Amino acid sequence: MKSINDFRPEAVVVDAGDFPTAPVPLGIIDECRRIVCCDGAADAFLASGRVPWRIVGDCDSISPNNRRRYNEILRRFPDQDTNDQTKAVRYLASKGFRTIAIVGATGKREDHSLGNISLLIEYMKRGLDVRIYTDYGVFIPVEGNESFHVEPRMQISIFNFGATELRAEGLRYPIRDFGNWWEGTLNEAVGDTFTIFADGRLLIFITYEVKQEIVL
Repeated sequence: MKSINDFRPEAVVVDAGDFPTAPVPLGIIDECRRIVCCDGAADAFLASGRVPWRIVGDCDSISPNNRRRYNEILRRFPDQDTNDQTKAVRYLASKGFRTIAIVGATGKREDHSLGNISLLIEYMKRGLDVRIYTDYGVFIPVEGNESFHVEPRMQISIFNFGATELRAEGLRYPIRDFGNWWEGTLNEAVGDTFTIFADGRLLIFITYEVKQEIVL
């Protein structure tokens, strides 16, 4: 059974989206020794008073001063067929890391955010356990049936990547096979667990905070 608190990443990738401000992603950064910055995120990360283990990418976005100062931890990959997030994940995988958290993957540009999030499915296909932590919740890729430990009234969204035979237990609203992503959004846990049944791959988004009940 998965939960938002059960993940102990071996390494963390810091993407070039909005730098985290919420306690959960900041805690993940501060508790992990192996921090890999995409080069577009390096300046903001260094400005926060932190120093990464590695800086990975084509290294065209990091400032010239930081490029010189931190040259020893730079790992350049000029390949333009993948984005810097994937370069960082592949670098970690080549070093034997399989459990990876990504922060800073959203914000600034919506097309980049969607691309970064969708790549979780590709990493899962490669046998990696990768999650994206935002300031609001966590994206968890799953394949087949999966159960989650949550708090009642946590908000749940489900994004389908070709799965069929969809149904769920423990959610406020029933789910079925769907193609448009909006159809799986804005659900809610009714107890402390829920289970998704599926033949195929999905992305599950779980918020950190519990929806407050409105009392009239």
